Amino acid sequence: MKKLVLFLVLSLPVLSFAQEEKDFGIKFSGFVKSDVFFDSRQTIDAREGHFLLYPAGESLDMNGDDLNAKAKLNILSIQTRLTGKITGPDAFGAKTSGLIEGAFFGNIGTDINGFRLRHAFVKLTWTNTELLVGQYWHPMFITSCYPGTVSFNTGAPFQPFSRNPQIRLSQKLGDFKAILTAMEQVDFVDSGPVGGTPGIKMASPKFLINSAMPEFNLRFEYNKKTDNGNEFLAGVGGNYKMLTPRLASTIINVTSGPENYKVNETVSGTSFMAYLKYKCEKLTFKLEGVMGQLMQSMTMVGGYAVTSFDATTGEQEYAPIKTTSFWGEISTNGTKVQYGLFGGYTKNNGIGDDVMGEYYARSQNIDYVYRVSPRVIINSGRFRVAPEIEYTVAAYGTNDEDGSVKDAKEVANFRFLVGVYYFF
Repeated sequence: MKKLVLFLVLSLPVLSFAQEEKDFGIKFSGFVKSDVFFDSRQTIDAREGHFLLYPAGESLDMNGDDLNAKAKLNILSIQTRLTGKITGPDAFGAKTSGLIEGAFFGNIGTDINGFRLRHAFVKLTWTNTELLVGQYWHPMFITSCYPGTVSFNTGAPFQPFSRNPQIRLSQKLGDFKAILTAMEQVDFVDSGPVGGTPGIKMASPKFLINSAMPEFNLRFEYNKKTDNGNEFLAGVGGNYKMLTPRLASTIINVTSGPENYKVNETVSGTSFMAYLKYKCEKLTFKLEGVMGQLMQSMTMVGGYAVTSFDATTGEQEYAPIKTTSFWGEISTNGTKVQYGLFGGYTKNNGIGDDVMGEYYARSQNIDYVYRVSPRVIINSGRFRVAPEIEYTVAAYGTNDEDGSVKDAKEVANFRFLVGVYYFF
């Protein structure tokens, strides 16, 4: 709450400016949302189950009973959101704008209900060129083509989901657009070792920061809209990221004790995506496919692992896990009632090299995950009630030498969700 008050206080100069120039200033909008959800078993998730990924694997007790085969119920309002859209006078021959957006999702589990920064950016817009600087969606989250689920996961772990501090340059060429982005990390991060000691892990932005090279993304998009309201959108993109897991290693010498050595370790990954959307009067179709490496920071299954080890200096080599993902959606375009059906599938393709040490990854023991999720959205003025069902299956097994998963066994979860919104 203190952060929210500070945010409003800092907005006062902008509001005062808006009184002097009626066309400029800040306009607030957002929504209040409460989610009521029931799960048929324990799940892998964030914020007390609000951000669902997939069902938890089996955990057997001494009698062979599954400890995770227990239903749960929760009610949360932490997705409630406040957005401030800012406009101002032209600069450098461009239209200027900005945006500040936050929600009460918190930054970590213990900070639930805390006011959390989602987006904060400034934009310069020329006739065919646009420059964005600040925190915004990762360019692999396509704001014009993403799942319209009621669940806050927005299709994760099948849909890349991340917000990053970035510099983004967009160039229009008629109906075509090219987008180049350089990014760092804050909330959505990769994992790595703590200090120089293998086996102790943490999730942190420092593994990208210490590479002294941002994550890069290049995307090309075609968007055609007709006079009767139909729309066709298609795009492809590529992504490159390099991490530095450690700056030093620690070797335990039986005679002299711990010995530290400077190391030069990196692991890199490339990702590719393609997406398609078609919208006509009554229906909207969306489809996306991703082949990626180092996908943990994208809230997907993936990461990397140690593939070699120098016994003298402790220096290690790493290789990324390869992830494939597809999702599709069909929805109606009604104003009062909308129906939608989402489906997704993701596959852990392993590493390809022999794993010789630790994994730094999200759920490397999952072979595949799939989901089917129908929904109904009912609107009345600014009020919305939206029931949704998520049937998610995850196949857990053991890792083979090359990082692939063998002897996988499926576990399933039914989530029954009702979202209640009030927009302002």
